[in-house]
Amino acid sequence: MRTRIAAVMMTVAGIAGLSAAPAVAATATSEAGTAACATVLNRPCITHQADSEGIVGIAQVNADPTQLTMVQVEVRTQQAWGSPWETVASATTVRLGSAQAVTPKVTATAPRIICATAGPALDAAKQVTTCTNPF
Repeated sequence: MRTRIAAVMMTVAGIAGLSAAPAVAATATSEAGTAACATVLNRPCITHQADSEGIVGIAQVNADPTQLTMVQVEVRTQQAWGSPWETVASATTVRLGSAQAVTPKVTATAPRIICATAGPALDAAKQVTTCTNPF
Protein backbone atom coordinates (compact mmCIF):
# COMPACT_ATOMS: atom_id res chain seq x y z
CA MET A 1 0.00 0.00 0.00
CA ARG A 2 2.79 2.45 0.87
CA THR A 3 4.50 1.62 -2.40
CA ARG A 4 1.34 2.50 -4.33
CA ILE A 5 0.94 5.78 -2.47
CA ALA A 6 4.59 6.64 -3.13
CA ALA A 7 4.18 5.80 -6.82
CA VAL A 8 1.11 8.01 -7.10
CA MET A 9 2.89 10.89 -5.35
CA MET A 10 5.90 10.59 -7.68
CA THR A 11 3.60 10.57 -10.71
CA VAL A 12 1.76 13.68 -9.48
CA ALA A 13 5.06 15.43 -8.78
CA GLY A 14 6.31 14.53 -12.27
CA ILE A 15 3.17 15.87 -13.93
CA ALA A 16 3.36 19.06 -11.89
CA GLY A 17 7.00 19.47 -12.83
CA LEU A 18 6.31 18.97 -16.52
CA SER A 19 3.42 21.42 -16.53
CA ALA A 20 5.49 24.05 -14.73
CA ALA A 21 8.56 23.60 -16.93
CA PRO A 22 7.46 26.12 -19.58
CA ALA A 23 7.02 28.76 -16.87
CA VAL A 24 10.45 28.08 -15.48
CA ALA A 25 12.03 28.07 -18.94
CA ALA A 26 10.35 31.32 -19.98
CA THR A 27 11.11 33.20 -16.76
CA ALA A 28 14.26 35.04 -15.90
CA THR A 29 14.82 37.56 -13.15
CA SER A 30 17.16 40.51 -13.41
CA GLU A 31 18.87 42.09 -10.44
CA ALA A 32 16.05 44.66 -10.31
CA GLY A 33 13.52 41.82 -9.95
CA THR A 34 11.61 42.43 -13.19
CA ALA A 35 10.79 39.68 -15.65
CA ALA A 36 12.92 39.43 -18.76
CA CYS A 37 10.69 37.81 -21.35
CA ALA A 38 11.84 35.28 -23.84
CA THR A 39 11.20 36.16 -27.46
CA VAL A 40 8.27 33.75 -27.71
CA LEU A 41 5.25 35.81 -28.73
CA ASN A 42 2.08 35.53 -26.64
CA ARG A 43 3.70 33.34 -23.93
CA PRO A 44 3.69 35.01 -20.51
CA CYS A 45 6.83 35.43 -18.45
CA ILE A 46 6.34 35.28 -14.69
CA THR A 47 8.33 36.53 -11.74
CA HIS A 48 7.69 37.84 -8.26
CA GLN A 49 9.12 40.25 -5.75
CA ALA A 50 9.02 39.28 -2.10
CA ASP A 51 10.12 41.10 1.01
CA SER A 52 9.20 41.23 4.68
CA GLU A 53 6.01 43.16 3.82
CA GLY A 54 4.60 40.70 1.27
CA ILE A 55 4.74 39.40 -2.27
CA VAL A 56 3.94 40.93 -5.68
CA GLY A 57 3.28 38.83 -8.79
CA ILE A 58 4.51 40.16 -12.14
CA ALA A 59 3.72 38.89 -15.64
CA GLN A 60 4.57 40.29 -19.02
CA VAL A 61 4.09 39.16 -22.58
CA ASN A 62 5.68 40.10 -25.89
CA ALA A 63 3.19 40.57 -28.71
CA ASP A 64 2.80 42.06 -32.15
CA PRO A 65 2.41 45.85 -31.80
CA THR A 66 -0.93 45.78 -33.66
CA GLN A 67 -2.45 42.97 -31.56
CA LEU A 68 -4.87 43.71 -28.74
CA THR A 69 -3.14 41.76 -25.97
CA MET A 70 -4.36 40.57 -22.57
CA VAL A 71 -2.15 39.56 -19.65
CA GLN A 72 -3.47 38.47 -16.26
CA VAL A 73 -1.33 37.53 -13.25
CA GLU A 74 -2.47 35.89 -10.01
CA VAL A 75 -0.86 35.10 -6.67
CA ARG A 76 -2.39 31.86 -5.38
CA THR A 77 -2.00 30.18 -1.99
CA GLN A 78 -2.80 26.75 -0.62
CA GLN A 79 -4.00 26.57 2.99
CA ALA A 80 -3.33 22.84 3.46
CA TRP A 81 -1.53 20.21 1.42
CA GLY A 82 -3.90 18.91 -1.24
CA SER A 83 -6.43 21.71 -0.84
CA PRO A 84 -7.34 23.87 -3.85
CA TRP A 85 -5.17 26.83 -4.81
CA GLU A 86 -6.98 30.08 -3.97
CA THR A 87 -6.32 33.41 -5.69
CA VAL A 88 -5.38 36.08 -3.13
CA ALA A 89 -4.36 38.83 -5.58
CA SER A 90 -4.72 39.41 -9.31
CA ALA A 91 -4.23 42.07 -11.95
CA THR A 92 -5.18 42.27 -15.63
CA THR A 93 -3.92 44.53 -18.40
CA VAL A 94 -5.35 44.85 -21.93
CA ARG A 95 -3.49 46.97 -24.49
CA LEU A 96 -2.07 47.00 -27.99
CA GLY A 97 1.25 45.17 -28.28
CA SER A 98 3.34 43.88 -25.39
CA ALA A 99 1.82 44.18 -21.93
CA GLN A 100 2.64 43.77 -18.24
CA ALA A 101 0.45 43.23 -15.16
CA VAL A 102 1.47 43.57 -11.50
CA THR A 103 -0.62 42.38 -8.55
CA PRO A 104 -1.06 44.39 -5.40
CA LYS A 105 1.30 43.37 -2.59
CA VAL A 106 -0.18 40.65 -0.37
CA THR A 107 0.99 38.93 2.78
CA ALA A 108 0.96 35.18 2.28
CA THR A 109 2.83 32.67 4.42
CA ALA A 110 1.18 29.53 3.01
CA PRO A 111 2.67 27.82 -0.07
CA ARG A 112 2.35 30.17 -3.05
CA ILE A 113 2.41 30.04 -6.84
CA ILE A 114 2.24 32.77 -9.45
CA CYS A 115 0.08 32.05 -12.53
CA ALA A 116 -0.31 34.12 -15.67
CA THR A 117 -2.54 33.99 -18.73
CA ALA A 118 -1.67 35.99 -21.82
CA GLY A 119 -2.31 36.24 -25.53
CA PRO A 120 -4.69 37.84 -28.00
CA ALA A 121 -7.46 39.53 -26.00
CA LEU A 122 -10.13 38.68 -28.57
CA ASP A 123 -9.19 35.00 -29.01
CA ALA A 124 -9.26 33.01 -25.75
CA ALA A 125 -8.31 29.81 -27.61
CA LYS A 126 -4.86 31.32 -28.36
CA GLN A 127 -4.18 32.49 -24.81
CA VAL A 128 -1.54 30.61 -22.82
CA THR A 129 -1.61 29.97 -19.06
CA THR A 130 1.49 29.03 -17.10
CA CYS A 131 2.40 28.84 -13.40
CA THR A 132 5.57 28.77 -11.32
CA ASN A 133 6.51 25.94 -9.02
CA PRO A 134 5.18 26.32 -5.46
CA PHE A 135 7.46 28.32 -3.15
